[in-house]
Amino acid sequence: MTQWWGQTAGGLPRTFWYLWTATLINRLGSFVAIYLGVYLVSVRDFSPAYAGVVIGLHGAGGAAGGVLGGMVADRWGRRPAMLVGNVAAAAAALSLGLSGHPAAVATLTLLLGVFLGLARPAFTATIIDVVGERDRLRAMTLNYWAVNIGFAIAATVAGLVVRADPLLLFVINAAVLLGTAALIGLKVPESRPAAITVGQLGRADSGGLGTVLRDRVFLTFTALTGLAWLCIQGSVMLPVALQADGLPASAYGPVIAVNGLMIVLGQLFVPRLVGRFDRSRTIAVAVVVVGVGFALTALADAVWFYALTVAVWTLGEMLMTPANSALTADLSPTAQRGRYQGIYSLGYAFASFAGPTLGGLVAAWSSTDALWLGLFGLALLVAAGNLLAARPRARRIEALRAGATPAAAREAALV
Repeated sequence: MTQWWGQTAGGLPRTFWYLWTATLINRLGSFVAIYLGVYLVSVRDFSPAYAGVVIGLHGAGGAAGGVLGGMVADRWGRRPAMLVGNVAAAAAALSLGLSGHPAAVATLTLLLGVFLGLARPAFTATIIDVVGERDRLRAMTLNYWAVNIGFAIAATVAGLVVRADPLLLFVINAAVLLGTAALIGLKVPESRPAAITVGQLGRADSGGLGTVLRDRVFLTFTALTGLAWLCIQGSVMLPVALQADGLPASAYGPVIAVNGLMIVLGQLFVPRLVGRFDRSRTIAVAVVVVGVGFALTALADAVWFYALTVAVWTLGEMLMTPANSALTADLSPTAQRGRYQGIYSLGYAFASFAGPTLGGLVAAWSSTDALWLGLFGLALLVAAGNLLAARPRARRIEALRAGATPAAAREAALV
């Protein structure tokens, strides 16, 4: 066990562990994102329709903040983006807990999403900056593990906190965000690579999104990632399927708990399992596993069977997520990691919005069985897309490793 732990977590730089700790602390107190809908309806007595709009604003803010944060991280540095994002998010969270006017609640929720999104690209870019290429898959896996541990605990604790005093949700969340900022401010140095000359870039780097938006290989990867996450987001319709099979609403808790339990207990075994394989092919296999899990859901009619289907698609999620993160790092030019991370985050933002929306429409117009089979078909298409993109991605990565400019790397990928 000691040898396994050393191979899994050993040899990573101290700065990474400060970032890992910041992730864990941040997620342990992420109460607002978890209980916002319940708070708006049950505590503030807003309508479910209004609550849905506000939650959508939180997601839209996160997407916009991610793009903005990527530009800030590359132009002014990782630390400014992380510090400003966390401190401003703390202020927005606390203000949200004290506000009751519908317009103020909507505005503050949007701002909270923007500020949280502002910090995320810089955070991931810092991990890429300080961790060598050979160890990035391990680092991304460990960070994803921390996210899920923190979320699992927060989801449990938040339920107790909201019963004691709903305002505590926002006070504790704000305190955690300030604690995250303090840890980063004291322990995480600036890691933004030294400025690159115009000659090295091939053109002046204005700090904008032009290079990323011209990168067809990366944009295709981001789109495929968004569609893969769309499959997983379809799981929000599981309660509807359980109800249609005559199973109690309480069955959803233990069924979906399989997802978190598997990730917490098994995620650290993933790097040794997939580390030696091509990232694109790993993602393709993982997405097929996700699709199979949802195809089996169409056959499920008992709690144990539903739990089994969750276990199958969770295995695919566990394989896919760190491979996606590592491939994002491989495809990003050194001087533009923040912006690439910001654009990459749009894939997940799209899935977070479109998954529940489309899932609900398909279930209403047809049936949940049609939804599960549709997700299986989508997963196969996404897997095929990743296999077709494997060679262009490999050529682009090799060109970047050889020191090619972003423009030259784009051309190399399309040869």
